[in-house]
Amino acid sequence: MINTILCALGLSYAGMASLSLAMDRHHGQVFGRDAAVHVRRALQLAGGVLLALALWPCVAGWSASVGVVAWLGFLSAGALGVALLLPYAPRLLFRSSLLAAVAALAGLLTLLQ
Repeated sequence: MINTILCALGLSYAGMASLSLAMDRHHGQVFGRDAAVHVRRALQLAGGVLLALALWPCVAGWSASVGVVAWLGFLSAGALGVALLLPYAPRLLFRSSLLAAVAALAGLLTLLQ
């Protein structure tokens, strides 16, 4: 159960961080320059895929109806984490989102077994 929660929360946080870094304002906060068009599109795609993948452990851990509601809660928690970290430690946001994505994807692989 804890693996399901951590996996969904990590994917949600990484997806929300990716979507925020696709915006020029936030990309500039982290990297000091605006994002190129192809980088912005890649971040948007990665964010959407990560948020969609966050639904999988929720539905696998609970039923479909409860899983969707839990997924919406994890999306909110991931967005809150990004919103609280971005103004104060923007570079930490990038590093922590990469770590969360790798850890959550590894956790997702354990759910397959």
